[in-house]
Amino acid sequence: MKKQDTAPVEQRFEDGTEAQPTALRVEIDCVNPPSEEQLAQIRRIMLAEYQAEDVEFVIKKVPSVVGGFNIFVGDDNYDWSTLGRIRQLRKSFQGLKKEYDRSRIISLLREDIQGFQLDPGHQQVGFVQTVGDGIAVIEGLHDVAYGEIVLFDCGVKGMVQDIRTDGTTGIVLFGDDNDITEGSRVVRTRRTAGIPISNRILGRMINPLGKVIDGGDEVGAKEYFPIERPAPGIMERQSVSRPLETGILAIDSMFPIGRGQRELIIGDRQTGKTSVAVDAILNQKGKNVICVYVAIGQKASSVAKVVNILKKAGALDYTVIVSSPASDPASLQYIAPYAGCAVAEYFMYRGRDALVIYDDLSKHAVAYRTLSLLLERAPGREAYPGDVFYLHSRLLERAAQLSVERGGGSMTALPIVETQAGDVSAYIPTNIISITDGQIFLESELFFAGQRPAVNVGLSVSRVGGAAQTQAMRKSVGSIRLDLAQYREMQVFSQFGGDLDEQTTRQLRYGAGLMQLLRQPNQASMPMWEQVVTLLCAQEQMFLDVPVKQIKQVQRGLLDYFTRNHNSLCLKLEHGKSYTDAMRQEILEAARAYFAGLTGPQ
Repeated sequence: MKKQDTAPVEQRFEDGTEAQPTALRVEIDCVNPPSEEQLAQIRRIMLAEYQAEDVEFVIKKVPSVVGGFNIFVGDDNYDWSTLGRIRQLRKSFQGLKKEYDRSRIISLLREDIQGFQLDPGHQQVGFVQTVGDGIAVIEGLHDVAYGEIVLFDCGVKGMVQDIRTDGTTGIVLFGDDNDITEGSRVVRTRRTAGIPISNRILGRMINPLGKVIDGGDEVGAKEYFPIERPAPGIMERQSVSRPLETGILAIDSMFPIGRGQRELIIGDRQTGKTSVAVDAILNQKGKNVICVYVAIGQKASSVAKVVNILKKAGALDYTVIVSSPASDPASLQYIAPYAGCAVAEYFMYRGRDALVIYDDLSKHAVAYRTLSLLLERAPGREAYPGDVFYLHSRLLERAAQLSVERGGGSMTALPIVETQAGDVSAYIPTNIISITDGQIFLESELFFAGQRPAVNVGLSVSRVGGAAQTQAMRKSVGSIRLDLAQYREMQVFSQFGGDLDEQTTRQLRYGAGLMQLLRQPNQASMPMWEQVVTLLCAQEQMFLDVPVKQIKQVQRGLLDYFTRNHNSLCLKLEHGKSYTDAMRQEILEAARAYFAGLTGPQ
């Protein structure tokens, strides 16, 4: 309701005679009722402000006002209470904090107090029309912005998600709606959703609103960081060139991830998607990378399991957990990945490298679909709203490798998406595949066959490629990926039976050995030098005569041999920037010496 709507309207009866105008209704919330003199003054102000002919006062005793008056006229609010005055004084004083001279501050403050004029305290107030299922529809607040946080009189916060042509506004609630009833008041905060954040947030578990939920003390952060902000522009970025090693041989060798990249982890339920992401976090220990794990719609027990793994490995010191479990309302699950992204951005814009994992965006899309249907938006394909692509594109585009001028920080995103029966052509998977810089596809068939991580070489890809690999890794990979693809094809034909020539048999044995070498248990990260040694020996077919069931044992013995007898070479591979042919020959000679000393399975 706008000001002109609150003025009395001229009315006429059916016989043409003029009716008396309706009095302007003015509600006064207070502890002590106003005196006759104060009422007369308020009457004069309201008559002048709204061009009314008469005023009807409704006085309510509200203890929370403390002192003064809180006046409501339609959807206009005049906060003339004691707390309102204090807020104005505090706001006036905050404007002086940028002055560094103490005497100057005192002088300005005296001048400010002497000339201080209380503003009318005018603000818009909305009223709840309907509420239910975590959604409130309000009337009023005509100037409210999309994404703005609003506050209900019971203390519950909500976010504007639907601005309609009929003057009503759809609000998603971030709390219990039991205390919100029809007619409840709601006011603007003039702020978008954000979380308090500081370096002290490391090692903590928070909800999407920034509240600590791990049972410990509050973070005590004073900085308010918005959860949604525009992605860095083209001129603010630079190309992805530094590797972010996961410690997983199958990924670091064939589908490398660079700092600032967006790599999708996709697969059916229970194929090891979360395990891959957690292993990536564990491998960042000692590498100056801040990790953010965002759990969206997960079981509380699953989140607790991840936290325990990180705690036992000492990875919580550089990790933040943002959790919105399945028991949370859809509104909190909806803002969870944006809150996690804000935490990672906080460190990125301070020149740090960050890794953020969204587990998973399928449940995030379902939460957004729920909100959209409750807000009565038109459904599209699979009942998702039409802007579901923008839902994830504006999130994942915030991952970047910033330019040197912007501090050189980076944010790497590993979104997780769950497929149904391996269908990567479904709506949400295809949307996110088109946004990201590649995907790691985990196949159920491989997983149940014991190949873990169950990476499908044919459907997985990294569009950054060798640009995000070290020189040693790039030169050691060779044709591993092509060899595996040929092995999978030959394996299919070999199932039909028949005699196979010696070359085909040798190729099948070589491919089976490669698959064994790529098997890796959870929480067993491989340093880069171990991956390089394994790849070089595999390409030289040194494992060819080793029985398939004993390949992992021989591989472990080979790496232990290098640790004991060639430690300096291992350090050069791990930390050296150059990789020469002489180093390659030294590795191969040492490996041949190890295999020559094998008299049988180790």
